[in-house]
Amino acid sequence: MTTTLRPRHRIARAFLAGIALAVLGACSTTVVREPTASSTTRKASQAKPGATVRVQRGDTLYGIAFRNGIDVNDLARWNNLAAPYTIYPGQSLKLFPGTGGSRPATTTTTAARPATGTTTRPAPPPAPATRPAPAPASSGFSWRWPAEGHLIGRYVAGDATKQGVDIAGSSGQAVRAAADGVVVYSGAGLVGYGELIIVKHSEAWLSAYGHNRKRLVNEGQSVKAGQQIAEMGSSGASREMLHFEIRHNGKPVDPLQYLPPR
Repeated sequence: MTTTLRPRHRIARAFLAGIALAVLGACSTTVVREPTASSTTRKASQAKPGATVRVQRGDTLYGIAFRNGIDVNDLARWNNLAAPYTIYPGQSLKLFPGTGGSRPATTTTTAARPATGTTTRPAPPPAPATRPAPAPASSGFSWRWPAEGHLIGRYVAGDATKQGVDIAGSSGQAVRAAADGVVVYSGAGLVGYGELIIVKHSEAWLSAYGHNRKRLVNEGQSVKAGQQIAEMGSSGASREMLHFEIRHNGKPVDPLQYLPPR
């Protein structure tokens, strides 16, 4: 059976990646919608030369982009996805532009040999330059905490298991949208996130809400900051908690740099 997603104007969806999506439970075809152009300058995703992924049943372009830390617009462009942006189970998608991975050229330098009978000592390596940590990118809008509770897990740059924050709570507790946006994913197809919602706030900014007990919004639905979108749970986790991520151009950033102090 082939499933086609509803038009973009009916789609609204909740770390990481604007690309088409569709959640196929038992269908063989997933249709994704066309990403919209942005009026702001967007930094391209960091490609993974030579890397590919094979589409599994139930995958969406948003889910694949989120899982690989790539902006969905770039993923669609790199794979020449044209309307209606359909992806199929078994299809191979590139995680890089062009027809093949490019690698930087390596240069081999041959050092001059010392004269016979002389002793040379290698020069000490230069001291590493100290650079301040880059300032976080500005989203241009205010963020709200997605849930009440104690912070039990923090973001760690470069750690694939700590790409957001974990907020402890109780089963059924309200999970709320951190900013205005559109739900672009609502499902349980991303391993490790349980019942997951992803909200698109702009062409560059997404937020993700994982381990829910129940999802209360559908893909294509518009949501407002503070609106309840899910019930906290323990799906894919060992305890009741919310895993929350903010992603800029597909890459996870530290949510504590954007959420208000409390």
